[in-house]
Amino acid sequence: MTVHMKVGKPEKADASKASRRRFLKRAAATTAAAGAATIAMPNVSRAQTVVLKMQGAWGPTDIFNDFAMEYVDRVNEMAGGRLKIEYLVAGAVVKPFSVMDAVNDGILDAGHWVTAYWYGKHPAASLFGTGPVFGFTAQEGIAWIYKGGGLELYNELHDMLGLDLVGFFCMPMPTQPLGWFPKEIKSVEDLKGLKYRTVGLATKVMQKLGMSVVQLPGGEIVPALERGVIDAFEYNNPTSDLRFGAPDVRKVYMMGSYHQAQEYFEIIFNKTKYNSLPAEHQAILRYAAEAANTANYATAMDQYSKDFVKLQEEYGVKVYRTPKDVFEAQLKAWDDVLEELNQDPFFKKVVDSQKAWAKRVMSYLFYNQADYRLAYEHYFGKLPF
Repeated sequence: MTVHMKVGKPEKADASKASRRRFLKRAAATTAAAGAATIAMPNVSRAQTVVLKMQGAWGPTDIFNDFAMEYVDRVNEMAGGRLKIEYLVAGAVVKPFSVMDAVNDGILDAGHWVTAYWYGKHPAASLFGTGPVFGFTAQEGIAWIYKGGGLELYNELHDMLGLDLVGFFCMPMPTQPLGWFPKEIKSVEDLKGLKYRTVGLATKVMQKLGMSVVQLPGGEIVPALERGVIDAFEYNNPTSDLRFGAPDVRKVYMMGSYHQAQEYFEIIFNKTKYNSLPAEHQAILRYAAEAANTANYATAMDQYSKDFVKLQEEYGVKVYRTPKDVFEAQLKAWDDVLEELNQDPFFKKVVDSQKAWAKRVMSYLFYNQADYRLAYEHYFGKLPF
């Protein structure tokens, strides 16, 4: 009996140990399979990289392509190879003014341009870049878009027009020059009768100053001047102007204007395509615009200032400050344009939002801002205007 009991216990113990070994073996196999799946998943994701085709509205030498690439590079690096934007310059697929239609129709996945290029669909589009001057700069304009209700109004406009688009904004552009002229503009009278290139609602403003206005993309400006289609023009900044040959055809550069005093880039995506992306990719596309906002502005301050000097010292360009009576006439022209266009309820809704933002925000800023010109002239001497 005693011998039997001693023999029986090891049999039960052996069975229990075998059971535990089978359990641990199955658990190890399950763990290994899960680990393999975890390791494999990124490879599957990388094998399914989404490539978005984006076209800009800018000529091949324009610094605006550099700004677009600062956005593209940030998206591509943050996406880690799982999402990629391939950028194309103007004309690669469609003409500059056709970018929105191509993105809306799915011919392109994305576009990099400005809202002034599609204000023909609705005049309120121009309010998101080339609108009236209520005292705020492009810096405060970007803030209005993201914190003052502007983006919601912009999306509402897309819905009103039946556009299959998602858009973001970046790059608070410095005030755009009045432009390039055959001779110095000494008063508003000197503008009357000139054939002038601009875009967006600025066309209506400059027409009220007595000018004949033509809308053209940047790459067509110099050829139009050479054919006599225009006498004078504005585009955007010293670097873009230099690169497309402005100082080769005009030597008078008038600085400062209310016709386009706060503009930004609009980055658009086909909404159906955008909504098909995972949430983390959508976030990258949105927040890369905020990152490019800083990068673009820093690049602009560096390059614009260098080329402003180059225009004068190497190309013999005469630079003048736009006279006060032109600014005053532009404000009166904006009043007339607003009176006409505010008949449209949505247009007025956007204008009222901007005015409320400007009244609140700029009251704070004007009280608080230091006199930077005083400090500049303390160290570098009086400016000539």
